[in-house]
Amino acid sequence: MFHKFLPTASAPYRHPFRYKLVLEGVLSGAFAGLVAIALRLTISRADALRAQAIALIPGKPGYIAAMFAVLLGLAGLVTLLLKWDPLISGSGIPQLEAEMEGHIDQKWWRVLLAKFLGSALAIGAGLSLGREGPSIQLGAMAGKGAAEITRDREDSRLIMTLGACAGLSAAFNAPFAGVLFALEEVQKRFSADVLVSSMAASIVANLLSVAIVGNAPIFALGALTIMPLKYLWLMPLLGIFLGCAGALYNRCVALSQNLYARVRNRYARTAIPFLLAGLLALAAPQVLGSGHELVAQTGAGMAIETLVFLFVAKFLFSMASFGSGVPGGIFLPLLVLGALSGGIFAGGAQMVGISSAYLPNFVTLGMAGIFAAIVRAPITGIILICEMTGSFSQFLNVSLVSLCAYLVADGLRTQPIYEQLLARMLAGRPEKR
Repeated sequence: MFHKFLPTASAPYRHPFRYKLVLEGVLSGAFAGLVAIALRLTISRADALRAQAIALIPGKPGYIAAMFAVLLGLAGLVTLLLKWDPLISGSGIPQLEAEMEGHIDQKWWRVLLAKFLGSALAIGAGLSLGREGPSIQLGAMAGKGAAEITRDREDSRLIMTLGACAGLSAAFNAPFAGVLFALEEVQKRFSADVLVSSMAASIVANLLSVAIVGNAPIFALGALTIMPLKYLWLMPLLGIFLGCAGALYNRCVALSQNLYARVRNRYARTAIPFLLAGLLALAAPQVLGSGHELVAQTGAGMAIETLVFLFVAKFLFSMASFGSGVPGGIFLPLLVLGALSGGIFAGGAQMVGISSAYLPNFVTLGMAGIFAAIVRAPITGIILICEMTGSFSQFLNVSLVSLCAYLVADGLRTQPIYEQLLARMLAGRPEKR
């Protein structure tokens, strides 16, 4: 483990060592950040092409047949990539944690290529998956590759951590969340040296992201109206609601994976969500892809019946997409579910006299609370949502909702999602690769 190389409290303070860590952070952040930005731009272009293709379908039955043929072909390509390297399946974060614990040894160049292509194809086709998990795994593999190329293998796990936090930073323009993710989810401990080097990696990746993609918040909810303290009593209620929703999500992920395990043919498992994407393109295209546009639409206001329908459709399609094991993450889809949950709660609150002006606030609170309930990393979630919305104005409310959602989900005895996925992966693959 790289921590044995870190200076202890009794060891002399070594400036060169600290500078070396910062330099590693800068280099890892640049390499991993560019990979994550490339994935972000590729998926964005694929989303635009998908929307254009769907717009051509009405009144042209031949296009529908062509669409399903293309989707089945894309499912075949993703299946080949999964057979080439099974470790690209899912979000990639459990694979990173497994390697940090010494259970597996990923081939960085193979994962880098296969994960990039597989994620772009799956998310671009419209599956309800996110780019953050792939960005984190790709960032870690970019860091690992840099360590091997420079023959700095004794610090390879540290550099993987730096690449992972840079990947998250570049994916969401969220540098502080990237640092906290490295400490709270990857390392699960605090170290001043890891903190400093992670900050260097995350900031460099964010600078590249701002320069290439721009610095607009991921979720455009506009300026939030500060909620009066008299509405503070709503926060625990919302937290309880989100905690139950998060616990349900985690249990349904396990259920969907169990159901897919009964489908022995790998191509058939992959093809199911691709075919569902084709059906939804005809019936409810709003739930396709990561769905982050739904967050802004929810904040602008929709009928509560529409919100409930979209929540159920997005929830079920997310289970069908992620449970199949195709490459793709869960951050963005679960945040969309949180936004819809917040919108539904706001609709109920309006019935008892709460102003509709606070709808964007509830959307933001919903995202933070469901993240805390599902991932069980509340500090990362709080900062991530504040950075993604570009607003820290309701930090108190976000923190209170996140804490309540965390405690409820924990009290319902559901495992944090990445611990659950890691345990499942190791149970099926105990040997070191």
